[in-house]
Amino acid sequence: MSRPIRATISASALRHNYAVAKRAAPRSKVFAVVKANAYGHGLERAFAALKGDADGFGILELEGAVRMRQWGCRQPVLLLEGFFQENELPVISEHDFATVVHCDEQLRMLETAKPRALDIYFKVNTGMNRLGFPAAKAKAALERLRTSGVAKSITLMTHFAVSELPDGVDDAMKALENVAQSTDYPRSLANSAAIFAHPKTHANVARLGISLYGATPFADRSARDLGVMPAMTLSAQIIAIQDLKAGDTVGYGRTFRSEGPMRLGVVACGYADGYPRHAPSGTPVMVEGVITKTAGRVSMDMITVDLTPVPQARVGSSVELWGERLPIDDVATSAGTVGYELMCGLASRVPVLEG
Repeated sequence: MSRPIRATISASALRHNYAVAKRAAPRSKVFAVVKANAYGHGLERAFAALKGDADGFGILELEGAVRMRQWGCRQPVLLLEGFFQENELPVISEHDFATVVHCDEQLRMLETAKPRALDIYFKVNTGMNRLGFPAAKAKAALERLRTSGVAKSITLMTHFAVSELPDGVDDAMKALENVAQSTDYPRSLANSAAIFAHPKTHANVARLGISLYGATPFADRSARDLGVMPAMTLSAQIIAIQDLKAGDTVGYGRTFRSEGPMRLGVVACGYADGYPRHAPSGTPVMVEGVITKTAGRVSMDMITVDLTPVPQARVGSSVELWGERLPIDDVATSAGTVGYELMCGLASRVPVLEG
Protein backbone atom coordinates (compact mmCIF):
# COMPACT_ATOMS: atom_id res chain seq x y z
CA MET A 1 0.00 0.00 0.00
CA SER A 2 1.66 3.23 -1.15
CA ARG A 3 -0.98 5.93 -0.60
CA PRO A 4 -1.48 6.27 3.17
CA ILE A 5 -5.20 5.67 3.55
CA ARG A 6 -7.09 2.60 4.70
CA ALA A 7 -10.36 1.40 6.17
CA THR A 8 -10.23 -1.07 9.02
CA ILE A 9 -13.26 -3.30 9.61
CA SER A 10 -13.69 -4.91 13.03
CA ALA A 11 -15.38 -8.32 13.07
CA SER A 12 -15.44 -8.24 16.87
CA ALA A 13 -17.36 -4.93 16.78
CA LEU A 14 -19.96 -6.47 14.47
CA ARG A 15 -20.41 -9.40 16.83
CA HIS A 16 -20.56 -7.08 19.83
CA ASN A 17 -23.20 -4.87 18.24
CA TYR A 18 -25.32 -7.86 17.26
CA ALA A 19 -25.16 -9.12 20.85
CA VAL A 20 -26.24 -5.70 22.15
CA ALA A 21 -29.33 -5.83 19.95
CA LYS A 22 -30.11 -9.38 21.04
CA ARG A 23 -30.02 -8.27 24.67
CA ALA A 24 -32.32 -5.36 23.82
CA ALA A 25 -34.84 -7.70 22.12
CA PRO A 26 -34.29 -10.97 24.01
CA ARG A 27 -37.49 -12.70 22.93
CA SER A 28 -37.14 -11.96 19.22
CA LYS A 29 -35.09 -13.33 16.39
CA VAL A 30 -32.80 -10.62 15.08
CA PHE A 31 -31.87 -10.58 11.41
CA ALA A 32 -28.60 -8.83 10.50
CA VAL A 33 -29.25 -6.49 7.56
CA VAL A 34 -26.36 -6.81 5.11
CA LYS A 35 -27.71 -4.97 2.06
CA ALA A 36 -25.51 -2.54 0.12
CA ASN A 37 -22.42 -4.69 0.59
CA ALA A 38 -23.11 -4.78 4.33
CA TYR A 39 -23.37 -0.99 4.46
CA GLY A 40 -19.96 -0.71 2.82
CA HIS A 41 -18.25 -3.10 5.24
CA GLY A 42 -18.09 -6.01 2.77
CA LEU A 43 -20.74 -8.70 2.50
CA GLU A 44 -18.39 -11.65 2.81
CA ARG A 45 -16.58 -10.00 5.70
CA ALA A 46 -19.81 -9.28 7.58
CA PHE A 47 -21.18 -12.76 6.95
CA ALA A 48 -17.97 -14.36 8.20
CA ALA A 49 -18.17 -12.29 11.37
CA LEU A 50 -21.83 -13.07 12.06
CA LYS A 51 -22.42 -16.54 10.66
CA GLY A 52 -22.13 -18.13 14.08
CA ASP A 53 -24.44 -15.66 15.83
CA ALA A 54 -27.10 -14.20 13.55
CA ASP A 55 -30.61 -15.63 13.57
CA GLY A 56 -30.92 -14.66 9.92
CA PHE A 57 -29.92 -12.08 7.35
CA GLY A 58 -31.72 -9.39 5.39
CA ILE A 59 -30.47 -8.34 1.96
CA LEU A 60 -31.76 -6.69 -1.23
CA GLU A 61 -29.52 -8.20 -3.85
CA LEU A 62 -30.40 -11.70 -5.03
CA GLU A 63 -26.85 -12.27 -6.25
CA GLY A 64 -25.50 -11.50 -2.79
CA ALA A 65 -28.02 -13.84 -1.20
CA VAL A 66 -26.90 -16.66 -3.50
CA ARG A 67 -23.26 -16.00 -2.58
CA MET A 68 -24.13 -16.26 1.09
CA ARG A 69 -25.58 -19.73 0.50
CA GLN A 70 -22.39 -20.65 -1.38
CA TRP A 71 -20.37 -19.49 1.62
CA GLY A 72 -22.32 -21.88 3.82
CA CYS A 73 -25.16 -19.75 5.17
CA ARG A 74 -27.81 -22.01 6.70
CA GLN A 75 -29.86 -19.31 8.42
CA PRO A 76 -32.95 -17.69 6.90
CA VAL A 77 -32.14 -15.07 4.26
CA LEU A 78 -34.83 -12.47 3.62
CA LEU A 79 -34.98 -10.53 0.35
CA LEU A 80 -36.04 -7.14 1.68
CA GLU A 81 -37.51 -5.81 -1.58
CA GLY A 82 -38.62 -9.21 -2.75
CA PHE A 83 -38.29 -10.18 -6.40
CA PHE A 84 -38.42 -7.95 -9.46
CA GLN A 85 -39.07 -10.47 -12.22
CA GLU A 86 -40.92 -13.77 -12.37
CA ASN A 87 -37.80 -15.61 -13.51
CA GLU A 88 -36.17 -14.93 -10.15
CA LEU A 89 -38.68 -17.15 -8.36
CA PRO A 90 -37.00 -20.48 -9.22
CA VAL A 91 -33.72 -19.17 -7.77
CA ILE A 92 -35.50 -18.03 -4.62
CA SER A 93 -37.10 -21.46 -4.28
CA GLU A 94 -33.88 -23.34 -4.99
CA HIS A 95 -31.98 -21.51 -2.26
CA ASP A 96 -34.88 -21.42 0.20
CA PHE A 97 -34.88 -17.64 0.54
CA ALA A 98 -37.70 -15.82 2.25
CA THR A 99 -39.11 -12.98 0.20
CA VAL A 100 -41.01 -9.80 0.86
CA VAL A 101 -44.19 -9.33 -1.16
CA HIS A 102 -45.22 -5.68 -1.17
CA CYS A 103 -47.39 -5.04 -4.25
CA ASP A 104 -50.07 -6.47 -6.54
CA GLU A 105 -47.55 -7.06 -9.31
CA GLN A 106 -45.51 -9.42 -7.13
CA LEU A 107 -48.65 -11.17 -5.97
CA ARG A 108 -49.72 -11.71 -9.58
CA MET A 109 -46.29 -13.13 -10.46
CA LEU A 110 -46.63 -15.62 -7.62
CA GLU A 111 -50.11 -16.60 -8.71
CA THR A 112 -48.95 -17.08 -12.31
CA ALA A 113 -45.65 -18.87 -11.67
CA LYS A 114 -46.89 -21.07 -8.82
CA PRO A 115 -43.37 -21.62 -7.42
CA ARG A 116 -42.62 -24.13 -4.73
CA ALA A 117 -44.13 -22.75 -1.54
CA LEU A 118 -42.08 -19.87 -0.10
CA ASP A 119 -41.72 -18.11 3.21
CA ILE A 120 -43.46 -14.80 2.54
CA TYR A 121 -43.10 -11.52 4.42
CA PHE A 122 -46.25 -9.62 3.53
CA LYS A 123 -45.42 -5.92 3.74
CA VAL A 124 -48.00 -3.38 4.83
CA ASN A 125 -47.55 0.34 4.16
CA THR A 126 -48.22 2.02 7.50
CA GLY A 127 -47.06 5.53 6.64
CA MET A 128 -43.63 5.29 5.05
CA ASN A 129 -45.29 5.36 1.61
CA ARG A 130 -42.52 3.52 -0.15
CA LEU A 131 -43.18 -0.22 -0.31
CA GLY A 132 -46.15 -2.13 1.02
CA PHE A 133 -49.82 -2.77 0.43
CA PRO A 134 -51.91 0.22 1.54
CA ALA A 135 -53.62 -0.59 4.80
CA ALA A 136 -57.06 -0.17 3.20
CA LYS A 137 -56.27 -2.83 0.57
CA ALA A 138 -53.99 -5.07 2.59
CA LYS A 139 -56.65 -7.38 4.02
CA ALA A 140 -57.89 -8.42 0.60
CA ALA A 141 -54.34 -8.90 -0.71
CA LEU A 142 -53.43 -10.93 2.36
CA GLU A 143 -56.41 -13.20 1.76
CA ARG A 144 -55.34 -13.63 -1.88
CA LEU A 145 -51.90 -14.67 -0.69
CA ARG A 146 -53.32 -17.06 1.89
CA THR A 147 -55.51 -18.86 -0.61
CA SER A 148 -52.97 -18.89 -3.45
CA GLY A 149 -51.10 -21.91 -2.17
CA VAL A 150 -47.70 -20.32 -2.76
CA ALA A 151 -46.96 -19.39 0.87
CA LYS A 152 -45.25 -21.92 3.09
CA SER A 153 -45.49 -19.33 5.85
CA ILE A 154 -46.70 -15.73 6.11
CA THR A 155 -45.12 -13.07 8.30
CA LEU A 156 -46.65 -9.61 8.52
CA MET A 157 -44.09 -6.87 8.03
CA THR A 158 -43.90 -3.10 8.06
CA HIS A 159 -41.19 -0.44 8.17
CA PHE A 160 -41.42 2.59 10.43
CA ALA A 161 -40.86 6.10 9.10
CA VAL A 162 -40.04 7.83 12.41
CA SER A 163 -39.24 5.11 14.93
CA GLU A 164 -36.50 7.30 16.39
CA LEU A 165 -39.22 9.49 17.97
CA PRO A 166 -40.89 8.65 21.31
CA ASP A 167 -44.33 8.23 19.70
CA GLY A 168 -43.00 7.40 16.26
CA VAL A 169 -44.50 3.92 15.95
CA ASP A 170 -47.96 4.50 17.43
CA ASP A 171 -49.92 5.31 14.26
CA ALA A 172 -48.13 2.64 12.28
CA MET A 173 -48.89 0.00 14.91
CA LYS A 174 -52.56 0.94 14.86
CA ALA A 175 -52.68 0.62 11.09
CA LEU A 176 -50.99 -2.76 11.23
CA GLU A 177 -53.31 -4.02 13.95
CA ASN A 178 -56.27 -3.16 11.76
CA VAL A 179 -54.85 -5.38 9.02
CA ALA A 180 -53.78 -8.15 11.40
CA GLN A 181 -56.97 -8.47 13.42
CA SER A 182 -58.34 -12.02 13.64
CA THR A 183 -55.02 -13.45 12.40
CA ASP A 184 -52.13 -14.96 14.32
CA TYR A 185 -49.39 -14.46 11.76
CA PRO A 186 -45.88 -13.79 13.12
CA ARG A 187 -44.57 -10.27 12.62
CA SER A 188 -41.41 -8.46 11.62
CA LEU A 189 -41.57 -4.80 12.61
CA ALA A 190 -38.60 -3.36 14.45
CA ASN A 191 -35.66 -1.67 12.78
CA SER A 192 -32.59 -0.47 14.71
CA ALA A 193 -34.34 2.50 16.32
CA ALA A 194 -37.38 0.46 17.31
CA ILE A 195 -35.20 -2.30 18.79
CA PHE A 196 -33.76 0.21 21.24
CA ALA A 197 -36.73 2.53 21.77
CA HIS A 198 -39.97 0.57 21.30
CA PRO A 199 -40.07 -2.89 22.90
CA LYS A 200 -43.69 -3.35 21.81
CA THR A 201 -42.45 -3.64 18.22
CA HIS A 202 -39.94 -6.42 18.82
CA ALA A 203 -42.40 -9.15 17.81
CA ASN A 204 -41.05 -12.31 16.17
CA VAL A 205 -38.32 -10.96 13.89
CA ALA A 206 -36.46 -7.66 14.31
CA ARG A 207 -34.22 -6.27 11.58
CA LEU A 208 -30.92 -4.76 12.74
CA GLY A 209 -29.41 -2.32 10.26
CA ILE A 210 -27.38 0.79 11.05
CA SER A 211 -26.64 -0.06 14.67
CA LEU A 212 -25.10 -3.38 13.63
CA TYR A 213 -22.30 -1.26 12.18
CA GLY A 214 -21.89 0.95 15.25
CA ALA A 215 -23.86 4.08 14.37
CA THR A 216 -27.03 5.52 15.85
CA PRO A 217 -30.42 6.15 14.25
CA PHE A 218 -31.21 8.76 16.91
CA ALA A 219 -30.50 12.48 16.96
CA ASP A 220 -30.32 12.56 20.75
CA ARG A 221 -28.72 9.20 21.62
CA SER A 222 -25.19 8.46 20.53
CA ALA A 223 -23.83 5.10 19.48
CA ARG A 224 -21.99 5.00 22.78
CA ASP A 225 -25.29 5.59 24.60
CA LEU A 226 -26.69 2.52 22.83
CA GLY A 227 -23.61 0.49 23.71
CA VAL A 228 -22.57 -0.21 20.11
CA MET A 229 -19.06 0.12 18.72
CA PRO A 230 -17.91 1.44 15.32
CA ALA A 231 -17.11 -1.39 12.94
CA MET A 232 -15.41 0.82 10.32
CA THR A 233 -12.49 3.15 10.93
CA LEU A 234 -11.28 5.29 8.05
CA SER A 235 -7.75 6.54 8.63
CA ALA A 236 -5.05 8.30 6.67
CA GLN A 237 -1.93 10.41 7.18
CA ILE A 238 -0.73 13.97 6.84
CA ILE A 239 1.18 14.16 3.53
CA ALA A 240 2.15 17.86 3.58
CA ILE A 241 2.09 20.89 5.87
CA GLN A 242 1.61 24.52 4.85
CA ASP A 243 2.38 27.52 7.05
CA LEU A 244 -0.19 30.24 6.50
CA LYS A 245 -0.23 33.89 7.43
CA ALA A 246 -3.26 36.03 8.17
CA GLY A 247 -5.46 36.43 5.11
CA ASP A 248 -4.21 33.36 3.24
CA THR A 249 -6.94 31.27 1.63
CA VAL A 250 -7.26 27.52 1.28
CA GLY A 251 -8.51 25.24 -1.47
CA TYR A 252 -10.84 25.54 -4.42
CA GLY A 253 -13.03 28.61 -4.33
CA ARG A 254 -10.92 30.13 -1.54
CA THR A 255 -13.78 29.44 0.87
CA PHE A 256 -11.53 29.40 3.95
CA ARG A 257 -9.41 32.39 4.98
CA SER A 258 -6.90 32.23 7.79
CA GLU A 259 -7.51 34.79 10.54
CA GLY A 260 -3.89 34.63 11.64
CA PRO A 261 -0.76 32.50 11.38
CA MET A 262 -1.65 28.80 11.30
CA ARG A 263 -0.30 25.42 10.26
CA LEU A 264 -2.39 23.54 7.75
CA GLY A 265 -2.19 19.77 7.28
CA VAL A 266 -2.93 18.10 3.96
CA VAL A 267 -4.54 14.67 4.42
CA ALA A 268 -4.51 11.82 1.90
CA CYS A 269 -8.29 11.48 1.73
CA GLY A 270 -10.85 13.12 -0.51
CA TYR A 271 -14.26 12.64 -2.02
CA ALA A 272 -12.92 9.99 -4.41
CA ASP A 273 -12.25 7.92 -1.28
CA GLY A 274 -15.77 8.40 0.05
CA TYR A 275 -15.25 11.45 2.24
CA PRO A 276 -18.29 13.74 1.80
CA ARG A 277 -17.50 16.52 -0.65
CA HIS A 278 -20.17 18.72 0.93
CA ALA A 279 -18.53 18.57 4.38
CA PRO A 280 -17.97 22.23 5.35
CA SER A 281 -14.99 23.83 7.03
CA GLY A 282 -15.16 22.91 10.69
CA THR A 283 -16.03 19.24 10.19
CA PRO A 284 -14.32 17.28 12.99
CA VAL A 285 -11.24 15.23 12.22
CA MET A 286 -8.70 13.62 14.56
CA VAL A 287 -4.95 14.12 14.15
CA GLU A 288 -2.57 12.26 16.46
CA GLY A 289 -5.50 11.57 18.78
CA VAL A 290 -6.52 15.23 19.00
CA ILE A 291 -9.82 16.55 17.62
CA THR A 292 -9.39 19.39 15.17
CA LYS A 293 -11.36 20.51 12.11
CA THR A 294 -11.24 20.74 8.37
CA ALA A 295 -10.43 24.00 6.61
CA GLY A 296 -11.53 24.66 3.05
CA ARG A 297 -13.31 22.54 0.48
CA VAL A 298 -12.89 18.81 0.19
CA SER A 299 -10.94 17.90 -2.95
CA MET A 300 -10.99 14.68 -4.93
CA ASP A 301 -7.90 13.26 -3.22
CA MET A 302 -7.20 15.54 -0.25
CA ILE A 303 -8.67 17.44 2.63
CA THR A 304 -6.96 20.18 4.59
CA VAL A 305 -7.10 20.45 8.37
CA ASP A 306 -6.23 23.01 11.01
CA LEU A 307 -3.16 21.84 12.95
CA THR A 308 -3.34 24.61 15.57
CA PRO A 309 -4.51 22.19 18.32
CA VAL A 310 -1.86 19.65 17.27
CA PRO A 311 1.52 21.40 17.34
CA GLN A 312 3.32 18.06 17.32
CA ALA A 313 1.78 17.07 13.97
CA ARG A 314 4.18 16.37 11.12
CA VAL A 315 4.19 14.71 7.72
CA GLY A 316 3.25 11.12 8.41
CA SER A 317 1.06 11.92 11.43
CA SER A 318 -1.97 9.67 11.84
CA VAL A 319 -5.42 10.97 10.94
CA GLU A 320 -8.77 9.40 11.79
CA LEU A 321 -11.59 10.54 9.52
CA TRP A 322 -14.20 8.53 11.45
CA GLY A 323 -14.41 5.36 13.43
CA GLU A 324 -12.87 4.05 16.62
CA ARG A 325 -12.36 7.39 18.37
CA LEU A 326 -14.23 9.87 16.19
CA PRO A 327 -17.90 8.85 15.80
CA ILE A 328 -19.05 8.64 12.20
CA ASP A 329 -22.30 10.30 13.28
CA ASP A 330 -20.39 13.44 14.32
CA VAL A 331 -18.81 13.72 10.87
CA ALA A 332 -22.13 12.99 9.16
CA THR A 333 -23.99 15.60 11.20
CA SER A 334 -21.42 18.27 10.31
CA ALA A 335 -21.72 17.31 6.65
CA GLY A 336 -25.52 17.42 6.73
CA THR A 337 -25.95 13.72 6.07
CA VAL A 338 -26.17 10.41 7.95
CA GLY A 339 -23.65 7.78 8.87
CA TYR A 340 -25.35 5.34 6.50
CA GLU A 341 -24.25 7.37 3.49
CA LEU A 342 -20.65 7.66 4.64
CA MET A 343 -20.36 3.92 5.26
CA CYS A 344 -21.95 2.97 1.95
CA GLY A 345 -19.86 5.54 0.10
CA LEU A 346 -16.47 4.06 0.95
CA ALA A 347 -14.64 3.93 -2.38
CA SER A 348 -13.24 0.76 -3.90
CA ARG A 349 -9.79 2.34 -4.16
CA VAL A 350 -9.47 2.45 -0.35
CA PRO A 351 -7.63 -0.63 0.93
CA VAL A 352 -9.63 -2.53 3.55
CA LEU A 353 -7.91 -4.28 6.43
CA GLU A 354 -9.25 -6.63 9.09
CA GLY A 355 -9.40 -5.04 12.52
